[in-house]
Amino acid sequence: MKVLMSGNEAIARGVYEAGVRFAAGYPGTPSTEIMEEFARYEGVYAEWSPNEKVALEVAIGAALAGEKSLACMKHVGVNVAADPLFTVSYTGTNSALVIITADDPSLHSSQNEQDNRNYAKFAKIPMLEPSDVQEAKDFAKLAFAISSQFDTPVFLRSTTRVSHSKAPVTLGDITPYEDKTNISYNAAKFVMVPANARLRRVEVEKRLNALKEFAETFSENKMEMNNPEIGIITAGMSYSYAKDVFPDFSYLKLGMVYPLPEKMIRDFAARVKRIYVIEELDPFLEEQIKAMGIKVIGKEIFPYTLEFDPGIIENAINKYEHATPHPVHKIHSIPHRPPNLCPGCPHRGLFYVLGKLKCFVAGDIGCYTLSYMKPLEGINSCICMGASIGMAHGMSKALKDKGRGKVVGVIGDSTFIHSGIPPLLNMVYNKSNALVIILDNSTTAMTGMQEHPATGFTLLGEETKSLDIKALVAALGIENIRVIDPHHLKTTREIIKEELAKDGPSVIIAERPCVLFKKAKTENKKPFKIDPDKCNGCRVCLGLGCPPISWKKIAKTEGSKKAGYAVIDETYCNGCGLCKQVCKFDAIS
Repeated sequence: MKVLMSGNEAIARGVYEAGVRFAAGYPGTPSTEIMEEFARYEGVYAEWSPNEKVALEVAIGAALAGEKSLACMKHVGVNVAADPLFTVSYTGTNSALVIITADDPSLHSSQNEQDNRNYAKFAKIPMLEPSDVQEAKDFAKLAFAISSQFDTPVFLRSTTRVSHSKAPVTLGDITPYEDKTNISYNAAKFVMVPANARLRRVEVEKRLNALKEFAETFSENKMEMNNPEIGIITAGMSYSYAKDVFPDFSYLKLGMVYPLPEKMIRDFAARVKRIYVIEELDPFLEEQIKAMGIKVIGKEIFPYTLEFDPGIIENAINKYEHATPHPVHKIHSIPHRPPNLCPGCPHRGLFYVLGKLKCFVAGDIGCYTLSYMKPLEGINSCICMGASIGMAHGMSKALKDKGRGKVVGVIGDSTFIHSGIPPLLNMVYNKSNALVIILDNSTTAMTGMQEHPATGFTLLGEETKSLDIKALVAALGIENIRVIDPHHLKTTREIIKEELAKDGPSVIIAERPCVLFKKAKTENKKPFKIDPDKCNGCRVCLGLGCPPISWKKIAKTEGSKKAGYAVIDETYCNGCGLCKQVCKFDAIS
């Protein structure tokens, strides 16, 4: 049977078909839907863990207990999980463990563009990379089979284009669940003190050699011999792009991108006159193939950054081959449309105030990061999950006694739980003089309203204990704690100014549910409108950057200097009331 699926849906299906019933992850685009889809299958256990490190440790624990397990995250999440990742490569598993890394070429929803194939080589863990939606499902099953066969964690690398593309997928049989849970008391294998780890390090190399031999006959490493003049070595979505524009070239398509099948690569190289290596981002394959002494053409003609497409590949090769390049059509008529906070977003008022106060604001990862743009300009830095608090502390120490005012760190509720708790504890311990604002919108909004430990519900929809963020902050030693509603601008401004004036660390918790979230739907506020006769054209309301508010130009008349007035699209207005609060002429009602 064929079913239309996204790549993420297909991966979840493949995991389920493999007989897996245990998964842990942290939401992050482009990986989020994998966990959400897997959680819908009957008889599974799936959880949103507080962060990716915890998710991987949970999955490792399940695997050591004999359960086939999945850990799921986006590419930067692997950075968070790297500590247990490198050591589970030494211990192996007691069952099967697959780690999904969803990479994001072109940074569609990420702060960097790292190529996580490098993690496979660094941690000496095999990695599979599907080139389309069907392979996304099939490779998920293969990954668990390889993990079981070689007693190793296995990476499955997707990219945004694979994760979010849709295509018909041929479903397979579902492997019945087998309860093989057990506890393996094997300290020499699982206790990584130096004496044991040195011995396991040798086993890693033995396993890697066995995997190299396996790669030579792995069914998804395929040679497609056509035109012997030109050969292409590629993997993942790059194969689909290249095949689309050059169907008559010869191909070595790698389904396993680490370790590489050296004998197969040499065999392919002997059959063609010229070889192109096509891969998005780093020259990962290219460098290893060149190290084999094989001459290939790679990053000297293909870009290092951003996603490929068929046109990029076609033009690069045609130019090198002195063929007629395919014209690249650029569209100039579409105006730039940056993303924006939603109408009624609880973050807008807070960052409007912070932007006006002109204090340095260390930002974090979330919807609110958009507040760095005009007109709000309420964030001045953003590095990674949880960094805002540590950075605010570091700046406060560096600027001590220099009269530059208190630094602010802002962080969302889910991100605070993810990686904001230790740096807040550090602020207390090391006597910081910074202000932290926790933006509690009752959900993990940016990735699609996922639950977290403070929402009171699990991924499976079960009610659970809800974290009291204020009590936790107090337990960490923060004495100055204030709770505000960020839709009340005057109070928000007053309290922020008060806390900026105090010595020592302070925390403000800005509580209001995300406007798109079910908890916010009970308010049912009416939209606002602007009286053009009362509007004097000061444009202050436009400074909120609220999407329903726009400017209507009018011809100046005698006795009137007004060039226009603000208007509100009432079909789009959420009724938050921020615009009414900033209008000094009572034109908004």
